Amino acid sequence: KAPESEVAGKATVFVFPDLQSGNIGYKIAQRFGNFEAIGPILQGLNKPISDLSRGSNEEDVYKLSIITAAQTLMDK
Repeated sequence: KAPESEVAGKATVFVFPDLQSGNIGYKIAQRFGNFEAIGPILQGLNKPISDLSRGSNEEDVYKLSIITAAQTLMDK
C-alpha cells in the first residue's frame, strides 16, 4: 500500500476475524516471542483515539499517549 514507506517490505501485519482471535494472537506473540505490545492503535477515524484495557499500567498509558500525540501532530 505504501511502497515508498520506510517499513515497506519489512512490516508484518496480521488481520484477525474478530476481537477474541486478535487478543489470542497478540498475547501469543507477546509472551512467547518476548515482544512488547502497545495498543490498540485505531486507524481510519477522523481524529486519533486510543482505547486502553483495564489491565493497563502506567507505562502502557504513557506509551499509547505518546503514539496518540504523534498521530495528532501528523494530522496537522
